[in-house]
Amino acid sequence: MKETRDDTAVVALHLATGFLASERGWVLERLVALGSRLRSFRDDQIELEVSVTDRHGVEQQVTLECWINRTPRVHLVVTSSERDLSEALNEVRDELVRQVDEAKTRTGPRGNRALRSVPRLPAQE
Repeated sequence: MKETRDDTAVVALHLATGFLASERGWVLERLVALGSRLRSFRDDQIELEVSVTDRHGVEQQVTLECWINRTPRVHLVVTSSERDLSEALNEVRDELVRQVDEAKTRTGPRGNRALRSVPRLPAQE
């Protein structure tokens, strides 16, 4: 039987600057929609890091980075300057979903000429 990953889990999330370890569950709840977008990749191919600078300040900025270890390696970065932290997390989540979808399209056979080209078989006589 094939083991399936729970779509509600966000794999390999690293809380960086500005977040406490006790906030991990709350942050995961905000980013849960990423699970369905990232499930086409193996768990060991995905790394996520979320950070916030100047928390509660006028210039608060939330950054979400995603590394997808495949050929070619994909590095996506999304930021939000939203003052409300929950709204900022929602904003970076939605933008990362869009970027992941775009990256899948770019690296798929339709978006990549090298993958689209099929070598011709030698003619048999």
